[in-house]
Amino acid sequence: MSERLLIVVEEDPLRESLERIFLSDGYEVDSVKNAEVALKALDDTFYDLIIADIILPGMSGIELLSKARERDIEQLVIIITGFPSLETAVDALRAGAYDYLVKPIIYEELKRVVRNAFKEKARIIETLIKKKIEETYDFEKIIGDSAEIKAIINEVKKIADSKSNVLLLGETGTGKELFAKAIHYNSSRRDKQFIAINCSAIPENLIESELFGYAKGAFTGATATKRGLFEEADGGTFFLDEIGELSQPLQAKLLRVIDDHEIRPLGGVHSRKVDIRFITATNRDVAALVKEGAFREDLYYRINVVTLRLPPLRERKGDIIALAKHFLVKYAYDIGKNVKFIDENAVKLLKDYSWPGNIREMQNIIERAVLIADKDTIHPEHLPEGIKTAESFMSEALDKALSIEDYTKGFILRHQNNIIEQKLADMLGITRKALWEKRKKWNIPKKQ
Repeated sequence: MSERLLIVVEEDPLRESLERIFLSDGYEVDSVKNAEVALKALDDTFYDLIIADIILPGMSGIELLSKARERDIEQLVIIITGFPSLETAVDALRAGAYDYLVKPIIYEELKRVVRNAFKEKARIIETLIKKKIEETYDFEKIIGDSAEIKAIINEVKKIADSKSNVLLLGETGTGKELFAKAIHYNSSRRDKQFIAINCSAIPENLIESELFGYAKGAFTGATATKRGLFEEADGGTFFLDEIGELSQPLQAKLLRVIDDHEIRPLGGVHSRKVDIRFITATNRDVAALVKEGAFREDLYYRINVVTLRLPPLRERKGDIIALAKHFLVKYAYDIGKNVKFIDENAVKLLKDYSWPGNIREMQNIIERAVLIADKDTIHPEHLPEGIKTAESFMSEALDKALSIEDYTKGFILRHQNNIIEQKLADMLGITRKALWEKRKKWNIPKKQ
């Protein structure tokens, strides 16, 4: 989308000439004769930049500049004048003008100033976005005062700026990607790319071309050369989630990338050097996969130079209400509802629940509760039925001394008809494929 300009000049020849020139350069342009009409236009339309004459009928260009920046402090304004003086130049710049040009206007100079204004604004926006991202993933912003989470944060601080590859272990929903981003944005690689993929979410026949890219003509449909994600991540960090789902052939190719720091696109004849830090994650027991022959032992040793285990939410009970309140504030703001409190009975249910889906499950539950709450407080009736029945189900399981396998089977049977398949898998800390295999093993029909 091209930038939109508003030209505010009384003189018809100059206004029409400026409009014509910027239209021919691909900008979207509106033009008006006075500041009052310009302000009305600002009520209805966002303009990336205003070019205003200082002498206008009624309100002056300086007054227009001040009022425009009262509405949007980032508004770009260029002032032009046929009566230059040091005083007016100072007034314009003090009021926040990006630049001040004197008539007769040299069009190439004005176009250069406009281009520079947009470049500077883009740099400012990029800086603000980077600052916001870094603040978001600052260690102090990670919610939790429990000893378990503090110990993990201390470990992450120690290794964040090293070059060592990191393996994050933990159940689904424990925040593995959050910690991967915290490592990246607290390292010297923060200004480079952080790229994340879920190895189980991309079809096996596509993942290699996504990672390595391909040369034109490498296969049917490869009509142009495409950079792979590894190349995009050069100098930065690559996060491979669910690394345990990676096929054996791709495990071998990933090992070569880690060992040789080189990639070669599909169909390519030349390799190129890359500097990538790998952070991998899984909810599976990779050491067990190695023993079973499903995961390469040499790759396992290369990805787990540093291993961090993220505790499930049931092991950090002290953080449950802090997290719930954090998501309450977030979703009340996002949804635009005045929900501020969690009822004591609802708090007890949240504390007693086992959270098989961990923080991700809590995020979804609090969002839903905020959405359906009709007043300023979340009550038990705003929580899913699964939370209210979970305590009785857990007590029943303990009374009967059920094995983990029997508990899992019972959990699937009890909840599969009122919980979507992906959510049920997340709550059990397994993949959808593993859920399907368990149903097949126990002859459990798909939900009705």
